[in-house]
Amino acid sequence: MNGAQSLLATLQANGVEVCFGNPGTSEMHFVAALDSAPNVRGVLGLFEGVVTGAADGYARVTGKPAVTLLHLGPGLGNGLANLHNARRAHVPLLNVVGDHATYHSRYDAPLESDIASISRAVSGWHRRSARPDDLAGDALDALRAAYGPPGQIATLVLPADASWGEVASTRTYPLATRPIAPAPTADRISDALRVLRTKKTALFLGFDALRVEPLSLAYRVGQATGARVMSETFPTIQDRGAGVFTPDRQIYLSEFAISQLSQLEAIVLVGAKTPVGFFGYPDIPSELLPENCEVVVLSEPGVDAVAALEALVSEVNAPSATPTDAPKPEVPSGALTTMSLAQAVGALLPADTIVVDESNTGGLHLYGQLSGAAPHQLLTLTGGAIGYGLPAALGAALGGGGRRVLAIESDGSMMYTPQALWSMARENLDVTVLGLSNRSYAILNLELGRVGATSEGDASRQMLDLDNPTMSLAGLATSLGVPSQVVTTADELVEALRHSFATSGPTFIEVMLPKGLG
Repeated sequence: MNGAQSLLATLQANGVEVCFGNPGTSEMHFVAALDSAPNVRGVLGLFEGVVTGAADGYARVTGKPAVTLLHLGPGLGNGLANLHNARRAHVPLLNVVGDHATYHSRYDAPLESDIASISRAVSGWHRRSARPDDLAGDALDALRAAYGPPGQIATLVLPADASWGEVASTRTYPLATRPIAPAPTADRISDALRVLRTKKTALFLGFDALRVEPLSLAYRVGQATGARVMSETFPTIQDRGAGVFTPDRQIYLSEFAISQLSQLEAIVLVGAKTPVGFFGYPDIPSELLPENCEVVVLSEPGVDAVAALEALVSEVNAPSATPTDAPKPEVPSGALTTMSLAQAVGALLPADTIVVDESNTGGLHLYGQLSGAAPHQLLTLTGGAIGYGLPAALGAALGGGGRRVLAIESDGSMMYTPQALWSMARENLDVTVLGLSNRSYAILNLELGRVGATSEGDASRQMLDLDNPTMSLAGLATSLGVPSQVVTTADELVEALRHSFATSGPTFIEVMLPKGLG
């Protein structure tokens, strides 16, 4: 047995089921070792940003780490943006980064690089294996680190000679025990109760507090105390739809969020951070809360949000309460706009769908319209690094147990990682992709004025428009093996969604919205 086989045997013994990879020469023994680990499914991504984004999406819906296989420092660097999103999402993820053989590094070959410095930008744990016999133990330590709590990125560097070198003896493979998230301390519960009883307060939910059970508990606390119940703007994963309480979402635009939060005297954080602006703007505060608003941390990511909210329910004697469902949207007809798009999705969404949202300005009305849709799960852009949606949909489909995935993707963001479509086709995954075409970086046109910049000439406009030449998103998807069509009216969109939701395998629908903000 060589080191790569030992590493994969340890991962397989610990329940790792998927390896998303874009390998090179240094990783060939790991690739070959996949034949000896039949329970680890190897999935090829054509770009490392697809690999890392898919591992993120997989972890969000399963709670378990996938493995990424990346080629040296440049491969890790190519995957960095979606590793940033995964880090912000607090998900467990294990990178295996192949490296030159240890004896070869001193020659400074063209692909030699400082992998450790690249890794530490996103990793909570980093190690370079030294010998084949170290790999089983290193893999165990990496998995333990990835699980946290909270989940984090663990990066294990695998030199080629440690991979191909023979393991000294046959061994059993160690098993990692997943740590249990601790409950909040008594003083934190006491502080939360104090402000809930004496101040105009909001419960502010994030991370694992946006699943069905904690959402129900938070609703009961809000009903019993009069507290507002809110959520962060871009959650890791949120249960939504009919029968599930929908909190008020923090508004993305800082000036509107400041108004939204202006009456608060206290905020209780449950799995979330203190609200701040997504960017800094001239004459707009970065801190969104009122000046004297008291901040109480009930549970940060990694602390048991359910236990925290159960304690509040008990202390305030909150009775059982069931929220009123939002109305289900009507099936739209006529012009295709951002509103009719959202209505069509909300009206037709199958139950238990996983929705991956990178719609940006095209999805302006989606959150509201999906409140009355069939029960579903929502994944969003936690770290703000675009090019996340298609890879995350790929990973979510592989981890979703056969559930339908709907990816809602803006045209500008889609062009960062379109290669994910090829992997969806290759794996024959039930993914419906809505490619929203407004021929513009519309969000940047909006931000241009908000930051106080002026644009009066063609030079600046050329940096924000995507219609010269006009892209064919459907044509691109077709070339990557995904059946595609273009829709220009709400009626066509409705027909296309119905057909896609009833069809196995991936489909791509290019949605022609009005140019710009629509």
